[in-house]
Amino acid sequence: MARREFRFEPQDAGKRLDKALAGRLDGFSRGRIQQMIAESRVQLNGTIEINATKKLAGNEAVILDEPPPVAATPVPQAIPLTILHEDAHLIVIDKPAGLVVHPAAGHETGTLVNALLAHCGESLSGINGVLRPGIVHRLDKDTSGVMVVAKSDRAHRGLAEQFADHGRTGPLDRAYRAICWGAFERKAGCIDAAIARSRQNREKMVVSRAEEARFAITHYQVLDESAGEARAVASLVSCRLETGRTHQIRVHLAHIGHPLLGDALYGSGFRTREPHLAPGARSALADLARQALHAELLAFEHPVTGEEMRFETRPPPDFAALERELFGP
Repeated sequence: MARREFRFEPQDAGKRLDKALAGRLDGFSRGRIQQMIAESRVQLNGTIEINATKKLAGNEAVILDEPPPVAATPVPQAIPLTILHEDAHLIVIDKPAGLVVHPAAGHETGTLVNALLAHCGESLSGINGVLRPGIVHRLDKDTSGVMVVAKSDRAHRGLAEQFADHGRTGPLDRAYRAICWGAFERKAGCIDAAIARSRQNREKMVVSRAEEARFAITHYQVLDESAGEARAVASLVSCRLETGRTHQIRVHLAHIGHPLLGDALYGSGFRTREPHLAPGARSALADLARQALHAELLAFEHPVTGEEMRFETRPPPDFAALERELFGP
């Protein structure tokens, strides 16, 4: 059981306890939160509170004793995988867009974990538990590209250390290819902005100064621009991460006014720019039907052999078609 401690904000004053908690907790439904309150798992200012409808004064100190996750054990499924490398300790794949990494609410089957269980059997590292065996990092469902998965606990620990460092002092290197709206004033830069979960939309992350926000740093470089009318309507960008927060690239690029093409969650306000695209690009964007983001490079030190590992993949055909229409062959 994990204990989580935080403080409600002054603007939470007047909110119901269950609603305020729903805005702060990832992965819990309102009903599950109400159940946790009834089970005496929530303390306000050091006192257990069992009334889910209690109105907050704002600024309360909260202690939440989270129950262990309860979920069905994932089952092996024969889902095709594009394997770039495999040995006794790890497996590297080119994840297709549309594939969820691990089981979660609404995606109990058909995930990468289900596919890995079928391919690797019981050899996956168990450090992350039955729901996420071997998983040391993840890509969003609709982001394609290179991923590494641990098959031994020794590899899992070594890879986890590298991903925790994010290449600041160690050998890890990750690069993402992104197609964004608009022209950048600076062709290279660093976005340093902390990220937290939105209190209005629990599926969304936002740049925030709240106490629970986690620092996040993204480095970007513009590779090309697509001219349309009197201005560039889209840019091809390479992004490298110094941290690994949920939706980090998508949030950071939207924060500076350049959301990804096709990103319905963070770029919906830019749909009005689609008519400025050439007909071929509009058609390619409609075919893409997701955010234009691809994890094209992953480099790391093999956690057991010490060998330098480097993997690069081309964007999938739908991404490549949009890139070709916007920036040429």
